[in-house]
Order: sequence, then C-alpha cells, then structure tokens
Amino acid sequence: MEHRPDQDHQEDGAIGNEGYTAGKEEMSPWKKRQAQESAHYKHKKESERSDNVEESVLYWQGKDDISPRMKDNRETLKAVIGLGETFDVVFREMTLGGRHIGYLFLNTFAKDQVMVEVLKRLTYLTPDDLSTDGLQSYFENYIPHIQVEKSEKMSVVINKVLTGYSAFFMEGERFSVILDTRNYPVRNPEEPSLERVVRGARDGFTETMLTNVGLVRRRLRDPGLKFEAMQVGRRTRTDVCLGYIDDIVDKVMVDTVRDKIKNVDLDGIPLADKQLEETIINKGWNPYPLVRYSERPDVVASHIMEGRLVIFVDTSPSVMILPTTFFDLCQHAEENRQTAFMGSYLRWVRFIGIFASMFLLPMWLLMVINPELKPAFLDFIGPQKEAHLPLIAQFIIVELGVDLMRMAAVHTPTPLASAMGLIAAILVGDIAVKTGLFVNEVVLYMAVAAIGMFATPSYELGLANRLIRLFLLIAVAIFHVPGFIVGTTLIILMLTLHRSYNSSYLWPFIPFNAKAMASILFRMPVLNAPNRPSSNKTRDNTRMPNTDASTDSNSGNRQEH
Repeated sequence: MEHRPDQDHQEDGAIGNEGYTAGKEEMSPWKKRQAQESAHYKHKKESERSDNVEESVLYWQGKDDISPRMKDNRETLKAVIGLGETFDVVFREMTLGGRHIGYLFLNTFAKDQVMVEVLKRLTYLTPDDLSTDGLQSYFENYIPHIQVEKSEKMSVVINKVLTGYSAFFMEGERFSVILDTRNYPVRNPEEPSLERVVRGARDGFTETMLTNVGLVRRRLRDPGLKFEAMQVGRRTRTDVCLGYIDDIVDKVMVDTVRDKIKNVDLDGIPLADKQLEETIINKGWNPYPLVRYSERPDVVASHIMEGRLVIFVDTSPSVMILPTTFFDLCQHAEENRQTAFMGSYLRWVRFIGIFASMFLLPMWLLMVINPELKPAFLDFIGPQKEAHLPLIAQFIIVELGVDLMRMAAVHTPTPLASAMGLIAAILVGDIAVKTGLFVNEVVLYMAVAAIGMFATPSYELGLANRLIRLFLLIAVAIFHVPGFIVGTTLIILMLTLHRSYNSSYLWPFIPFNAKAMASILFRMPVLNAPNRPSSNKTRDNTRMPNTDASTDSNSGNRQEH
C-alpha cells in the first residue's frame, strides 16, 4: 500500500487529540490537590458554628495569634470575614520600604483622607529606613496619625476593623498596627420630636455613640465625668457606654449595672437600648418603665449631675437614665425653661392631664352606674339618651380605635396626616354618635383621656397608664364601687412594690418626704434646691457646697470617698 505523508500528520494529529482528551479527563496532581483543598474548605466553612470572632479564628487557625506569613493571614481573613466574597472588605497588598505589607479595612467606614495621608508618608520610605523591626518602625516613627495601637491577636484586629478601624500586616511580623480611621454615616443632631421645647437647645442625640457622648461632654466638663465603653452581643458586638460622675453617683449601682451588662449572653442586640434594658432589668410583665429614655443632651446632662447613671447604646438616638421614679417620668424639660411660677403651672397642668388619662373615664362610668354617688353640682353628668351598645363596650371600642389611629398616624405619610385627622374626627366620631353606636360623653371623655396620655412626657408611661385605665374600666363595669376601690389600691400597691435599682418607684410619696414632694409639685428656683434627690443615694448630696456650714461635712465626706 502506498504511504502518503499527510497520513502521518493525520495519525499524529489523532494521537495528539487523544492525548489532549486524556489529559483533560485525567486531572494533573496539582489541580487535583487544589480541587480537594477547595472542597475541604467549602465543607469546613459550611460546618462552622462560631458565635463570635474569637471562636471563628480559633476554628480556622487553631490559635489566636497573627501569623508572620502574609498568606496565612490572608487565608484567615478570607475564612473569618469573607475577604474576596464581601465587597466592602478590602485587603490592599503592596510594598512599602522594601517590605511586603497588607492593609485591611472596610471601605464603608473608611476615612479616605486620613488613609491616603498615611500611605503617602509610607511611600517615601526606603529599605534602609526599615533595616530592622519594620512594623515597629512604622508604629513608632513613620505613621502620621494620632490614635494608633498594636495587637498580637487576630481576633482583636478583626473586631477593631469591623467597627471601622484599619490594620497593617507585614510579612515576617507577629503583630498588627491598628489605626482609628472611622467615618460613620450619621445624620446631623436635630431636636427630638418627642421632647420639643419652646426655648432651649435644638440639638438631639443621633445614632452614633461617639457623637452622643460628645454632646453630653460639651455640657459637662467635670473631671469626674466617666464614660466606660464595652461591647455586648457575640455577633453584633454592639458598643455600650456607661456615663456618670465618679464622685457623685452611687458606685454600688454602677458596679451592679456594669456586671449585668458584661454578663449579657446573647447573639446580639440589634434593637439597641430596649433589648439591653430587658436583659439587665428583670421587670417581667409589669407595664411601667423602670428606666427613663431621653433624646435631649441637656436632659441627660442634668440627670448625670443629679447622681444618676446613663447608658448609651450605639445605633440608638435615645439614652437610658436610671434609677427613675413615677414622678420623674412626669417631668419635662419645658418646665425648667420657664420661670419658677410658670414652670409650676405647667407641671400642674401636666399632672391633671396624667390624672385624667388614668381616672377620668372610670370615675365617670362609676357615677353613671351609681347615680347616688354624684354630688348635686354634677347632676348634668351622664348620658342623656341610651345607645345601642353598653357603655363598657363603647369604651373598649373607643380605646381600641384611639390606639388604631395612633398607630396609623405613625405610619401615615406627612402629606396625608391632615386627611387622616378629618377621617378620625368626622367619620369615626360624628357619624358614630349620630348612628346611635356611641354616646356623646364617651367620645368627649375619651378624647380628654387621650390628650392626657399624649401630654405625658414619657411615651412608655403614657402607654402604661392607658392599660391601667382599661383595667379600671373593666373593674368598675363588673364590681362597681368595690371594683374601683380595690383596683386603685392594687395599682398603688403594685407601684409601691415596683423598684428601680433599689429606689422606690413612688418616691417621694412612698416613702413620704415632704421637702422632696414639694420639689415635685412645684418647680423650685435653682437657688432654693441646694441638694440632690436622696433617692439616688449619691455620694455627694450637695449642689451648692458653699451655701452653709453643713456643707463642710459633705465636702469632707466627698474627699473621703
């Protein structure tokens, strides 16, 4: 048979293609090992059950130390915080001064100007500048930044970076240099919607703890003012801060609160201060608040000066104040922005509104059910005609209706708020009376009670008083006079047994303190209130230490503490 040269080429090509196909089917040892490592990594990542950074670092590298090999650190960062998977985690590797470094940061928190200035300075370095102790030289001589620290623990570095810091790693070094380059997205301080005043500061807390602390620090320049920072939550690592004046506050309360916060064992507190309150204060199902919330820096500063402890929680625009009392929650900053006489008048009007929100409807129902209880001058009280529904059913429906309108007002866009008000006033109120479902006086007194609830400075206290009003209405409808008397007694007893960190909730009414009660009922002039409230158990009880001779003993006690 005749042999052709092109046949050899075809056969060679066939052999080559077969070899190529076999090569594709039989993976090289290097690729096989890489695939095995990838599968092992994927399996290990899916099986991880770490609740915090420390556990995750130990899971991946067996110890919490920073490796001198950049590759190992890169792999740990990839496994723990998703380097390469999460878009905002950046690990910039470069050569500065002849040394291989890695710069870790979150670009969502990065302060570009500071980072560029630091890197610009480091680019001028030569290998001669870093002959020995490269990263140590960075730390001591060449990083033009103020807030710089070192750490040998990978978990510490990662936790810092997750809060906005940035960190330098260097090949051959077993520690990292951490820089404070945080730049949180914040809104400008503006006046809180729940605590508006006619005269006074227009700034309010924001969702950033550092800004909130600064707003209080601006008003209090006392060297004894302390802010203790800690973190809560295995996953969220939420920043929490205790604020107090060291030589005034009750240190036993501070130690107790600090220990309770440190012992909180939760995945996290993404809802901030309310979740923290429930973890450190065991109030069960009691509706009354045991802490006061405020969004005003001047209110918080004044409470700190009275010897109270305040708690800042990052991402929350409100601050917890404790201990607190029932009468504390009834006071508003507006009273102290007016003269003593006008402040006392406003306080009394507010007290009347709060009293009406709790007792006006039950007392009216009681006098309608038992007409013999009405004084002669109140004969006009009572429905002039009967409605299709019993009075207690009317009250319950109107109560639920008011709550429904309150919730609707929160979720209604501002341009539609006036339309919703017309619907509530005309359709719900007027038409319901004309159709005979409700009695005129039920709608009237319910409106007065709702106004009193909204006039309560503490939103939480207003909601609790509303539940008490509903309880008294049901008690009066079922048991009449005994229901009102026993119900009121049970409420007072509950509030008396209610304690806010070892302080009586009804102080100074129970236990009774005449001078303190006078300062509750009347807004005293500043110079007539030389002492701090005794319920706070302050170490220094005197506001004006040079007013009289008795202060010498107080100042002596202050020095002893």
